[in-house]
Amino acid sequence: MMNSGASLHSVILKAFTISSTLSVLVISSEAADILGQAVCPSFSCGHLQDMHYPFRLRGDPPGCGVQEYELVCVDNHAIIHINRGRYLVTNISYSESIFSVIDVNLYNSSCPIPNRDHPYVFGMKSANMTLFYPYAPTWATFVSCPRIIKDNVFYRPVACRSTNSSFVYVLTSMFSYSVGKPSCRYLAMTPLGGVRINAPDSLISYDYEHVVKFMRTGFAVQFPFKFQDSPWAYSWIINTCLNDSMSYFYKQISSTSIGNQSSAIVGIDIHFLKCINDYSYQTKLFWAAVVIISAINIMKFIIVLAILSRLAFAPLLVLTFLAYKYWKMKISVDAVEKFLQMQQAFGPTRYAYTDITAITSHFREKLGQGGYGSVYKGVLPGDVHVAIKMLVNSMCNGEEFISEVSTIGNIHHVNVVRLLGFCSEEMGRALVYEYMPHGSLDKYIFSSEKSLSWDKLNAIALGIARGIDYLHRGCDMQILHFDIKPHNILLDSNLIPKVADFGLAKLYPRDNSFVPLSALRGTVGYIAPEMISRSFGVISSKSDVYSFGMLLLEMAGGRRNADPNAPNSSRAYYPSWVYDSLTEREVDEISPAADMHELERKLCIVGLWCIQMRSHDRPTMSEAIEMLEGGVDDLQMPSRPFFCDEGHTHVEDSYHLSSELTAISEEESENIYL
Repeated sequence: MMNSGASLHSVILKAFTISSTLSVLVISSEAADILGQAVCPSFSCGHLQDMHYPFRLRGDPPGCGVQEYELVCVDNHAIIHINRGRYLVTNISYSESIFSVIDVNLYNSSCPIPNRDHPYVFGMKSANMTLFYPYAPTWATFVSCPRIIKDNVFYRPVACRSTNSSFVYVLTSMFSYSVGKPSCRYLAMTPLGGVRINAPDSLISYDYEHVVKFMRTGFAVQFPFKFQDSPWAYSWIINTCLNDSMSYFYKQISSTSIGNQSSAIVGIDIHFLKCINDYSYQTKLFWAAVVIISAINIMKFIIVLAILSRLAFAPLLVLTFLAYKYWKMKISVDAVEKFLQMQQAFGPTRYAYTDITAITSHFREKLGQGGYGSVYKGVLPGDVHVAIKMLVNSMCNGEEFISEVSTIGNIHHVNVVRLLGFCSEEMGRALVYEYMPHGSLDKYIFSSEKSLSWDKLNAIALGIARGIDYLHRGCDMQILHFDIKPHNILLDSNLIPKVADFGLAKLYPRDNSFVPLSALRGTVGYIAPEMISRSFGVISSKSDVYSFGMLLLEMAGGRRNADPNAPNSSRAYYPSWVYDSLTEREVDEISPAADMHELERKLCIVGLWCIQMRSHDRPTMSEAIEMLEGGVDDLQMPSRPFFCDEGHTHVEDSYHLSSELTAISEEESENIYL
């Protein structure tokens, strides 16, 4: 963790350093240097080399240097004019911002004293800017007195300038002219660059010969930087402030203190701007620096934000996405949980997963396996046998689970399987049904051993019809099963049929004859034509009637309706063959219909009525019940179904229609209990 934190801190520091204001301003400074060199080249005079702004050489363009700092090069000597005075420039130090000068008049006089106006010249201002400022700690003051001064401590005589009526003296103490006698007249002042009088030596005064020696040595003058705009001024100021700011940055960043390191990053721009302001005094250079630094700070923020987005925001985004997915799943689970809590008050019993494990003896006896999960046998207290379907492959949003519980949880009909309880813990769900010892109908009607009589088959058909009719008309909302087939018809110990498996069932208002096309679902071979194409009618309760009709034909024929392996190709599709057999004009002893049992004939006729292609040609379930309860002689033959037309004997193609249906193949469903 320490290494990771140090690495992140290092990356952020590097980002700030790379995008630092200083790195950009270095480029600006170099550009200013190039501009200045191109417009105002440096110059030399005698031993003074590479002179540049604020100095200028006479004859340079007007924009080069400051006019007051114009130099005249005479006999390899640089002369500067200040008012009426002429000074020889002996040295220039750009790093200390000073240049050394000597009064030229000192060389032309055997008894020199400074010009009277020199003190005012050195304090001269122009356009609110100080142009010259003497850089000397000690001054010499010359005065003229009407009589001899006996004070030889402060007043040193200048004999070469004195007369019988005027006596000239020089004062070199730190008090200078402030100690002058009221009767004396001020003559001139000059700085002494080579003399420094400290407080303990404040009473020391030099004689005239030493003062002349000091004056001929010269003194330093400091030149300030509050000049008018110039590339050279900009270049010098920027370079100076860059060096100063970089020194500050490296000093702070090399510290072991996190506070100092942070101060280096945050304070470097402020430090740089303060330096620019000190030299340029809020000229346009300062405001340009403010604008540039503000823009670069925005860039720095964007760079750091990009780095953080890679180091921190990306994992945060992943966590946010996972949290969102968990939240969506939690909402789904909570929706199921809320529904089940409402059901608990008046619906089936709710069991914990540990109860399911105990009831099934740790899932010891398996009854079947299918697309929705496995079915296990269990025993409730009181020796009540149950069948428990574990929904291992249920949809994540729990639609099938809610559908089955809400559909049959409160249904009590002799021909509808009863839901005794359920389990829902997170995504582990189970349904507890009453146990059907004889299993599903398909293993009886498709068996080679005909164990069910025609009377029993007719009774089973009636029970199935009554169960479906109850779903359509016996509840507040009509329940459309959408998956009527032999596999979903269970038989109890008395062979009483019960409609089961409501995973695909949907609830609709009873007065609504129209069902949305989104209800498209079922098992291939039992699907009504309108489930595939609306040209055959609307999806309604008649869709269950069609599936029931296919079921009746399979019960009557004892075989699946479509059998590509039939010995006679004309019998490959049973509905077509049985329709042709029943509609022969003469039924003689050779006719296949002559061997039909009366109840077999009735099941076939009712089945043919139910599988009419158009939904409005089919009977309702209540009408189908009446036909099953009546005699076979009262039944009329329906019109030939479209797919039973001559020439359509290869019906296995229609049997294997593929569509976007939730279909379970017959091979998978042979062992499914529910």
